[in-house]
Amino acid sequence: MRTCRTGCKKNPEKTVVAANDETVKIGFSMDTLKEERWLKDQALFKEAVEALGAEVEIVAANGDDALQITQAETLIQQGIDLLVIVPHNAEATAAIVHKAHSAGIKVIAYDRLIKNASIDLYVSFDNERVGELQAEAILELVPKGNYVYIGGATTDNNVHLIKKGVFNVLQPAIDQGDIKVVYDQWTEDWSPEKAFLNMTEALAANNNQIDAVIAANDATAGGVIQALAAQGLAGKIPVAGQDAELAAVQRIVGGTQTMTVYKPIQILTEQVASLAVRMAKGDTITTARAVNNGKVDVPSILLAPIPVTIDNLQDTVIKDGFHTQSDVYGQAAK
Repeated sequence: MRTCRTGCKKNPEKTVVAANDETVKIGFSMDTLKEERWLKDQALFKEAVEALGAEVEIVAANGDDALQITQAETLIQQGIDLLVIVPHNAEATAAIVHKAHSAGIKVIAYDRLIKNASIDLYVSFDNERVGELQAEAILELVPKGNYVYIGGATTDNNVHLIKKGVFNVLQPAIDQGDIKVVYDQWTEDWSPEKAFLNMTEALAANNNQIDAVIAANDATAGGVIQALAAQGLAGKIPVAGQDAELAAVQRIVGGTQTMTVYKPIQILTEQVASLAVRMAKGDTITTARAVNNGKVDVPSILLAPIPVTIDNLQDTVIKDGFHTQSDVYGQAAK
């Protein structure tokens, strides 16, 4: 492994730039590889970076904040040219940014914003729009009734944006008295097991009188649907998720999940890989948008998410090759 170039730790203002005759090395610090979605990100990002003639070192902390910081420190010590981070904790990960900048290494926040740190670029999907798409789909089916909202992990900044988007759409109906949100709870670490417990609690507290559920992602939607199934309600109550995981798409085919939100990860990985290599070589990136992270207005690129239902499944996730026809229909969840 290469060590940090001369002077980069002693001079925080000095930016590490890969020399033309050296292979660019990107560090990719991931929150977790316990979910299907992130395994796809890992594989596609590696492929995209290597297609550009660069190297990538990938580490995953699986939800451990201290470990993510330690792993990032190791990447920095190994002499990476740029660091890409999927933060587990939007606040705690700021420490990694400070360490990278002290070594003259720029940082890209991947998919999730890092709070209170001068990150160099943020690339994600429009997460507020994700929530709006979820709520629009469910509101069309259930314009009146009792709603349950199952959020994600509060350590992930995206969950607050998604929830904001959901309530952007629902609030007028709430104000009119058409909709009542009878249960609203976060889900620690995005755990399907905890989402199951939350939904079980929601059903018990409302004597099963629930008309619709919006879950922050497909993993939590899976926990919700298990709880509904235990009461004989799976497929009878509309459920929204996001990430277009295979299990969720199978549930859509099987009729137990209403919709998911597809975020074309290949577009994200290819764009971040290209930007990372360019920045490592010294290019300046300008963006049309900026997102404030509590400290600075971060140059940002936000990609468009896509709602997926049984009606457009073929033309989205299957057409793009995100999932195969045989995987989706051959093992459709019932």
